[in-house]
Amino acid sequence: MTAFRADRVFDGHQMIGAATVVVDDGRITAIERSEVPGATDLGDVTLLPGLVDTHVHLAFDPAQHADIVGSFAVDDEALLARMHANAALQLAAGVTTVRDLGDRSFLATQLDTPLTVLASGPPLTPVKGHCWFLGGEVTGYDDMARAVEERAERGCAVVKVMVSGGNITPGNSPFEPQIRNPELTQLVDLAHSMGLQTAAHVHAPASVVDALDAGFDTLEHMTFMTPEGVDADPDVLRRIVDSGVVVSATLGALPGYVPPPAIQQRFDLVIGMLGQLAADGARLVAGTDAGVGPAKPHGVLPWAQRTLMARLDGQDALRTLTSIAAGAIGVGDRKGVLAPGADADLLAVHGDPLEDPAALLDVAGVWVAGERLVPA
Repeated sequence: MTAFRADRVFDGHQMIGAATVVVDDGRITAIERSEVPGATDLGDVTLLPGLVDTHVHLAFDPAQHADIVGSFAVDDEALLARMHANAALQLAAGVTTVRDLGDRSFLATQLDTPLTVLASGPPLTPVKGHCWFLGGEVTGYDDMARAVEERAERGCAVVKVMVSGGNITPGNSPFEPQIRNPELTQLVDLAHSMGLQTAAHVHAPASVVDALDAGFDTLEHMTFMTPEGVDADPDVLRRIVDSGVVVSATLGALPGYVPPPAIQQRFDLVIGMLGQLAADGARLVAGTDAGVGPAKPHGVLPWAQRTLMARLDGQDALRTLTSIAAGAIGVGDRKGVLAPGADADLLAVHGDPLEDPAALLDVAGVWVAGERLVPA
């Protein structure tokens, strides 16, 4: 048994002040307000659950974003080494759980890392569709059904579908739907029958509606982009709130981030729309898309706290990065919280992230299953 005491403890739901987290065999057994003999006193830090990023790409090299297709001209051994290095960067930043929504050759299911990785494998996309170079091209529902079955067999946790086009694949447009109903509905039903979550990459308004109709668990990006701007129908936004579908907003970037032109021109409108959704009660989480460019390195999630606190109070913002995110991706019983029975994935930071979002960037320690990883 080990125990960790801190001057401030955020349990994934609320700040409870000074407390001691008791750990046995990699899991939390108790949260004690009183001091526990033999506990490690971490002192003037905030102790909280390891952060949860709902959308990363461990196979992507942010430095090679200008030639995204060329960056994958390596064999699986080299790509796996890149992914291990990127997983270490996530952990160093206090991110202990990620959902990898697009790799090649199902390598995310093969990673030997303390980082908890919920993998999708190659995202499903039409021939030469968005991120085709990851190997998930499909033609028609029969192809998609075989792909879902393969992901279940390979131990994936989620099926990712490029319902619309995207911004980083040459010759591809985010304004256009790629895969539509009724195939999407059939795919979601099949995936759910196999115990898999479903994630829809959606930019175009029609694609958001298709994914909502199909019953996807999470809507990734969800920008409502059109060639003219952003077209978010208020009735659709109300449906999103009422349905309880998770909106995995693309938040978290280094200062000075310049998005791809299509997003940059619409950025303020998209952020405003997402903020209104949050205010209206939508289930909003932060998926950084880590790996897609130099301003989105692996481990960038703590920067999302500043963006979230512009719309939410500090406590709601921190819930978004911990307990809410973990629940949204199906691991809320063991991740994103400090509670008896949960995994002892812990993050200690100097300062109080409820008052100053920069505190999340000042890491004092990271533990996974009770074992200290940072500093090594």
